[in-house]
Amino acid sequence: MSTVSPVPISTPERKKVTVPALRKKKARREPITMLTAYDYPTALALDAAGLDIILVGDSLGMVVLGYPTTLPVTMEEMLHHCRAVARGASNSLLVGDMPFMSYQVSVPEAVRNAGRFLQEGGMDAVKLEGGRDRLEAVRAIVGAGIPVMGHIGLTPQSVNQFGGFRPQGRTAAAATRLLEDARLLEEAGCTSLVLESVPARLASLITNRLEIPTIGIGAGGGCDGQVLVTHDLLGLFERFTPHFVKKYADFHGEMLRAVREYKDEVEGGVFPAAEHEVEMPDEEWELLLKAAG
Repeated sequence: MSTVSPVPISTPERKKVTVPALRKKKARREPITMLTAYDYPTALALDAAGLDIILVGDSLGMVVLGYPTTLPVTMEEMLHHCRAVARGASNSLLVGDMPFMSYQVSVPEAVRNAGRFLQEGGMDAVKLEGGRDRLEAVRAIVGAGIPVMGHIGLTPQSVNQFGGFRPQGRTAAAATRLLEDARLLEEAGCTSLVLESVPARLASLITNRLEIPTIGIGAGGGCDGQVLVTHDLLGLFERFTPHFVKKYADFHGEMLRAVREYKDEVEGGVFPAAEHEVEMPDEEWELLLKAAG
């Protein structure tokens, strides 16, 4: 049976990924890789695998905390998970997802909360959802020296407005509005843009019209990069699987198998075995028996 050598957590030849580095990758037509992480061990693995970007997504509300949508996620929950990820990843660009109502109430509050992601969460940049309605907040956050990743198309924080997790931009009018939003976000200072669940041809058009990198999720192969929720990719989230997800593993099934095997062995007296026990010298045991009467 073949063995796989452990991947080093950090390699000297790999440099910290920066916003300018991503723009250079777009110029060279080199694909950008991005996945989500919400904890230290996952961040270690993604960073060691060489991911360009690790997103601490508000998707943690659904895949980690069990909420029905991303809407209940709070700033404190996001910062808690950001700190864990920042302790595990040293080379990937770290992006913190600004949760619902952390940037919509006022521009000053948006800037203050964005700053917390860098000061308290250890992130390198923030992501927020929305198009033309978010331009003032984007300008102010960028003006404070904080890189901003935009997000248009299916924006999960607007799930109630959309009437569910529905693809966007499927009519000429809707597609035109998304194209305009993309241009406006770039002009406002966004350093990259997530395109979620939009027609592939539209995503390619937006990508070709922008100088900043686009990251697709359910937007075809014409974007500058791709992102998935890691729990979907690994088969860890069983409630539903978006049609655009490719499962590279079935960790839920493997976890269930392992737990059932453990349960059976405990009930059958197989575990723990002698090799799992801690022993004490016989003379110490005899002293204990005498002391115990």
